[in-house]
Amino acid sequence: MTMTQPGVTALWDELCSRVKAGDRFAGLSGSQPDGGPLVLSAYLATAGGIDTLETLLPPGAAGYPALTPRLGAAFWYERVIHDRFGVVPEGHPRLAPLIRPGPPEEHALPRHVAGYGIFTIPHGPVRSGVMESIEYLVETPGEAIPHLNMRVFYKHRGMADRFAGTTLADGVLLAERAEGIASVAHALAICHAIETIAGCQPPPAACLVRVLHAELERIANHLDVAVRLADAAGLAVATARFALHKERVQRLVSALCGSRFGRGVVMPGGVGALPLLPPAQILAEAGKLRKAVTADADALMGTSSFLDRLRGTGPLTAARAGQHGALGPIGKASGFADDARLARPYDGYPSLTQPPAPAHHAGDALARLRVRWEEVDQAFGLIRQAAEELAERTADPVRFRCDPAGGRAVGWAEAPQGEVLYDVELAGGRIVRCQPRSASFHNLVLMHEVFTGDILTDFPFIEASFGLSVAGVAL
Repeated sequence: MTMTQPGVTALWDELCSRVKAGDRFAGLSGSQPDGGPLVLSAYLATAGGIDTLETLLPPGAAGYPALTPRLGAAFWYERVIHDRFGVVPEGHPRLAPLIRPGPPEEHALPRHVAGYGIFTIPHGPVRSGVMESIEYLVETPGEAIPHLNMRVFYKHRGMADRFAGTTLADGVLLAERAEGIASVAHALAICHAIETIAGCQPPPAACLVRVLHAELERIANHLDVAVRLADAAGLAVATARFALHKERVQRLVSALCGSRFGRGVVMPGGVGALPLLPPAQILAEAGKLRKAVTADADALMGTSSFLDRLRGTGPLTAARAGQHGALGPIGKASGFADDARLARPYDGYPSLTQPPAPAHHAGDALARLRVRWEEVDQAFGLIRQAAEELAERTADPVRFRCDPAGGRAVGWAEAPQGEVLYDVELAGGRIVRCQPRSASFHNLVLMHEVFTGDILTDFPFIEASFGLSVAGVAL
C-alpha cells in the first residue's frame, strides 16, 4: 500500500508515529520519475505487508529536513540519497559519501577519536583470502577499538539504475546477481513484486520448489559463516569440515537446477521447471547432509576454546536492535525477531510447519552463531516437508502466465541475512524503476557500534558473525 504525504515534515511525522506504534522502519529511497523532482519513499514493515509512505519535493529543491535526527536507522539511507541525487538532508549528523568515492581531498584518513597514541589502521579494500572489497578504518590506541568507520564504495555497481528499461526476465536475472550469495532471495523478492502487480499467484508446486531453493541457500550461507568463524579461531579441521558441507549443499543445488547458486529457477509466475532430482532423492541427500552437519556443529559448539572467543564478543544490545529494526540472525540474537517467512509469509511457507525458535538476548557473536544453527536445523525440516509435498504434485503446472503491462508494488523475501525488499514499477511491460534493499545494507551500519570492550583480535570474529555481503551493501 502506497500513501502520499503533503510534505517532508508530514511524512516524517507519520513515519515516526507508526514506528512508535509498533511498525518497523524498513528503508528509505529516492527517485526522480522522468527526471522531475525528487520523490522520497519510506517503507514500513507491518503485520500484513510493506507499506510505502512518500512525498514529492518541490521542483528545484536543494535539500529537505533530515530524518536521521528523529530516526537513527535512516543514517545510511540518507547518505545514499545524497550520493545519488545531490539533495542535502539538512541536519544529518555525518553526510560523508557512502556509495561514491568523493573528491580526493576526502580520501584522507578521518579522525573521530582524539587522545595520546591514537592512530588509524586502514584494513582493506584488498585483504588476504577471498574477501569482498571493503575498507575498514580502525581507530585504535593499539588494542581497543574505540571507533570503526567503513568505506563500501569500492563495490558499488549502480544496480538501481541498471534495472531501468529491462524486460521482466532480464530484471530477474539482474536481481539474482545483485547479491550473489542470496541469489534466490533477491529473485523471489522481485518476482513477488511483479506477481503482486499482475495479481498472479504461482502454482502450489512452484511455491514448494521456491522453498527448497531458498532454504538450501540459507544453509549454504550459514555454513559459510561457520567456516569463517572456525578459520578465525585457527580450527583447521572444523574449517575444512564446514567448507566440505557447504560444497555438498551447493552441489545438491546444482544437481537440482544446473546452477550452484540456484539461478534461473525463480521466474515471474512460478519456476522454470521441477527439480532435476526426484523428491525421494532430495529427501535422501538432505537427510545425509543434516546428519553430517549436525554432528560437526555439535562438536564445534562443544569446543570451549572456540566458545570463549565468541562469548561476549561484539554484543548488540536488545534496545539497539529493536530501535534499528535489526534483520535476520543479527536481530534474532539480540531479542528482535521479524522473520518475513512468519510475519509476512509467501510461497509455500504458510502450508509448512515452522516450530518457534528459542529466544536469545545476549546479542554477541556466540548468540548469532546459535541462531544460525537453529535456522539450519529449521531449514532442513522445511526442505523435508516441501519435498514430501512436492512428491504428490509432480504432475502439477510449475508456472502461470505473469506479464503485467504496468503498475507498482513492493515484494519481499527472507534471505539468509534477513529481509530483502524490491520496490518495482512497470510500464509497457518493462521495468521503469526498481529499488532493491538488502538486509546486508540495513544491518552493516550496526558494526560501528559493537566493538565496545573488544580488541583487534576480535575483529575477524565480529565481522564473520554478522554474515553480511558487501555486494548487498553497495548495490
